[in-house]
Amino acid sequence: MPIYEYELCEGECKACGGQFTLNRPLSAKPLTNCPACKKPVRKIISGFTTPHKLKPLSIVDAKKAGFTVLKRVSKGEYERQ
Repeated sequence: MPIYEYELCEGECKACGGQFTLNRPLSAKPLTNCPACKKPVRKIISGFTTPHKLKPLSIVDAKKAGFTVLKRVSKGEYERQ
């Protein structure tokens, strides 16, 4: 389930602090009011991280992971390594 971040459109709230996060299924209707204070809210765009550098898989690593490793012999022909 994705995590969504929301903030109040106007004012402040002691219950939610003006911002909160919720786990909601993709099929859920858009949230329009805070569940705690019932004031109008808007969804905010949150940051995310991605791996900076990925190590390429070696043939040994690929075989250990259960992949079949093929070597190109000629055009359209491959054989197992």
